[in-house]
Amino acid sequence: MPITSLQQQSLGDLVAHELRVLIVSGRLRPGTHLVEGALAEQYDVSRGPVRDALRRLEAEGLVEARRRGVFVTGLTEEDVGELYTLRESLETLALTLAIGRAGPGGWEPAERFVRDMRDAADRAAGGDFALADLEFHSQFYVLSGHRRLLAVWEQYRPTFGVMLDVTNTQDVDLRPSAEAHADLLATVRAGDVEHAATTLREHLLGAGNRLRSALRSARAAADQG
Repeated sequence: MPITSLQQQSLGDLVAHELRVLIVSGRLRPGTHLVEGALAEQYDVSRGPVRDALRRLEAEGLVEARRRGVFVTGLTEEDVGELYTLRESLETLALTLAIGRAGPGGWEPAERFVRDMRDAADRAAGGDFALADLEFHSQFYVLSGHRRLLAVWEQYRPTFGVMLDVTNTQDVDLRPSAEAHADLLATVRAGDVEHAATTLREHLLGAGNRLRSALRSARAAADQG
């Protein structure tokens, strides 16, 4: 039975995620040639989902299409710097707009995601923590009411999700990170835009630094393996 477009999109998401994890963690090295047929066989899918996955990864800057095929570009520390400075600009704007638009109950979902992070930290569940973390930050974009701003975040959100997973595997205790999110939310709810923006920038600077350290450790482990 032919795969429907929805099913194909779902398979493409799955393949993109698997490749994204391998690329960000350094297990797929820069310059690696990604062959559609081989990937389709490896993941037991048709070439359509693989093609969708590679297009998505190219849009995220993790692979590039050349005349001879698609190759891994990887994620350098310079790339991490670019991603986090881009995110700082986007998220500061989103936060500023959200503070102006969110009603009394507008921040309740963000509060729920803070509780989810605390619970995940207590269970040392890095994957659950990363998911709650992303959902928390997504609230700034959702509440901003800016469709195009949200669309840009959604383009890069999967990359940040994998980067968070890599970071969380290196963090022995996730509870300080959960409390940092709680502090950020308290600042946002107070309505002081300048203080909230400064707190957000400091939060993202710390996240970027932890990621760089985690990537070095993950790639050292990949080299030894």
